[in-house]
Amino acid sequence: MSASTVLARKWRPKNFAQLAGQEHVVQALSNALSQNRLHHAYLFTGTRGVGKTTIARIFAKSLNCLEGVSATPCGVCNACTEIDSGRFVDLIELDAASNTQVDSMRELLESALYAPTSARFKVYIIDEVHMLSKSAFNAMLKTLEEPPAHVKFILATTDPQKIPVTVLSRCLQFNLKQLPPALISAHLQYVLEQEQVAFEVAAVNLVARAASGSMRDALSLMDQAIAFSAGVVGEEVVRNMLGAIDQRYLFDLLHAVHQQDGVQLLAVADNMAIRSIAFDVALQELASLLHRIALAQNVPQAIADDDPLRSAIIELAQALSAQDVQLYYQIAIHGRDEIDLAPDEYAGFTMTLLRLLAFAPSGALANRAAPPVKVQPAAVAEQPVGSYQSRPLQTHPVVAQVVPTPDKQPTKVATSVKVETVTSSSGMPDWATLLAQLNVQGMAGELAKNCVMTAFDGSVLTLSLSVEYKSLQNSKVAFDRLQTLLSDYFAKPIKLQIVLGKASVATPAVVAQQVKQDRQQQANEAIAADDFVLAAQTELDARVVPESIRPI
Repeated sequence: MSASTVLARKWRPKNFAQLAGQEHVVQALSNALSQNRLHHAYLFTGTRGVGKTTIARIFAKSLNCLEGVSATPCGVCNACTEIDSGRFVDLIELDAASNTQVDSMRELLESALYAPTSARFKVYIIDEVHMLSKSAFNAMLKTLEEPPAHVKFILATTDPQKIPVTVLSRCLQFNLKQLPPALISAHLQYVLEQEQVAFEVAAVNLVARAASGSMRDALSLMDQAIAFSAGVVGEEVVRNMLGAIDQRYLFDLLHAVHQQDGVQLLAVADNMAIRSIAFDVALQELASLLHRIALAQNVPQAIADDDPLRSAIIELAQALSAQDVQLYYQIAIHGRDEIDLAPDEYAGFTMTLLRLLAFAPSGALANRAAPPVKVQPAAVAEQPVGSYQSRPLQTHPVVAQVVPTPDKQPTKVATSVKVETVTSSSGMPDWATLLAQLNVQGMAGELAKNCVMTAFDGSVLTLSLSVEYKSLQNSKVAFDRLQTLLSDYFAKPIKLQIVLGKASVATPAVVAQQVKQDRQQQANEAIAADDFVLAAQTELDARVVPESIRPI
């Protein structure tokens, strides 16, 4: 690689074929050039580094190539080479960020009246056009309404909302998308191979994700990574350069949350602090990992087979429920937004982790003791009240653990929901009982709980899935996991079939919900009738917090 040319400039595309991504824009412009259906003004919008100016220059070459107007400029004629080198007199580039005033625009527009010096078209590329003043836009508007035949305007902006609608309506607008990390990674690998620079794929993937959809940023970061490395662009070097988080920490965090192991959770956080890892970056990476886990649950093919983290991601996708993943994602991104408000980064980070523990909505809570019911007095600013005694109220509140008395314990739950029973003649097992023994979790558990068994001949097991949950049928990971668990349970290959239909009996999910509601109702009634609670309400003016009541 030349010492004087950075990658972003050296590998800037010189024709449409070399562009990575933006196929929708390339196709539209190519068709317009091939059919000679040219507009006088184009507007390219998109975030930094996605190709706005690059496409504008290629389009200028396509218009002025000496071999004729086409989508494939020759690249060797005087017009093409001078445009590539920035010396073409009929290509005028203006940075509106530093030329916002009306005088600059009037001078430019006056020059537009004159014919091109040597080219077919005089092309004006105005970058960051939204930075122009209102007067400058008004001056431009007249030329856009009645443009000379030899003039083409190409406007580029990262903020199209700031452009007057009168200007927008006179332009053909193309929105350039952020490039996906996979595409950036593939292009970076190609560049490094051509530059004969050794690299690790994991390192390139880190750079691709850090570029946030910008190919220019990705190439600049890769230049930096090459400078940091000692011959090989390695994963550890890039992690240190970017301040990226070792994925092992993130997996350890999620496993600790799933196991409701607060001690292990804080131990991981302390280890990260010792290594001076940026906690705001950690939360960003955690949210990114949760996004990939959600993809694995719903679109498993989105996780590449050669992804080194695929097996670990799939494992967590099966262990966590879809609801857990969505909640954890929300907590992670909100925690990152709030970390600057915390006393320090460590406190903000660990508070977010503790929030993951506190709000775990499903399976993980089974390993935790139900929180006690609290009785709060109105007389002490709604604080928890102390143990009930006949003497006057104490001046300071004390937490009381109020539970139903032994003679008020909930009786055995009796539900009105019809539950599938064992059919002795066919030997078909009870589906809900079988699921409990299989201990199915994650997406596979969600799929299984919303099905009922309709047939089982010893080798083929048929389930009927409620139509409102038909999206679960598309999860190959969940299907394969459930089929594997069934085969392991029966110690022989079991072929699983899932059909959509309206269940004639309640699914395990419906039964579980009904049981949960019945237990909650009985817990509410037990608390309402408890002698201690009644006395506290009468003599201490206390109140029961309904949300704190949990069945035992």
